[in-house]
Amino acid sequence: MKKRNLPPNASVATEGDGSKLIAPAASRNAAVLCDLIARFAPPSGRALELASGTGQHISTFAQRMPALAWQPSEVTAERRASIDAYARGIPNISAAVHLDATVQGWHRTLAQQDMVVLINLLHLISLPETKTLISEAACVLNADGHLVLYGPFKRDGHLTSEGDQRFHDALIQQDPEIGYKNDAEISALLTANALKLVEIVQMPANNLAFIAKKVGI
Repeated sequence: MKKRNLPPNASVATEGDGSKLIAPAASRNAAVLCDLIARFAPPSGRALELASGTGQHISTFAQRMPALAWQPSEVTAERRASIDAYARGIPNISAAVHLDATVQGWHRTLAQQDMVVLINLLHLISLPETKTLISEAACVLNADGHLVLYGPFKRDGHLTSEGDQRFHDALIQQDPEIGYKNDAEISALLTANALKLVEIVQMPANNLAFIAKKVGI
């Protein structure tokens, strides 16, 4: 993943107990995301979270869905340490692995998965990186596995709130390659990678969740 200068509010995390980091957004949305993912998660199998951040999300998911083996991943060592701290004592979470989800070929380094989850990253990477990420996620999924993409998106090419407009403008001011992706663009990328769009879910704070299923061969 290309190192980028992001606005201060793009990826906020403060120090917690020990190695734990606390992301206010994760504190707010972990429960509602857990409810969403539980709707589509298989009864058992493997689940991968890309760009797991602080580890707050995956620790919540793993406790809610104990029959799934959860694999967290992150680029930075500090955040991997935070993930492992949150995972301590939760038997169905593996140690966080170093993984850049925007690099081609990463699917070959992991076991096949029954679910892949990505939260709040696509607006922070470029369109070519987004294409690679979705393509690789499709490759690592088993047939009938689900991909969940959550975050802020444009609707029909438009930003739909003043807060989204300000945040998008701040992102592209720092780096014109990033910013909100269009909902139709994401849907087309899913289809192009043998992923059937199951549902687009309206989420709190004007976010969307794309739920896609790997088409069986």
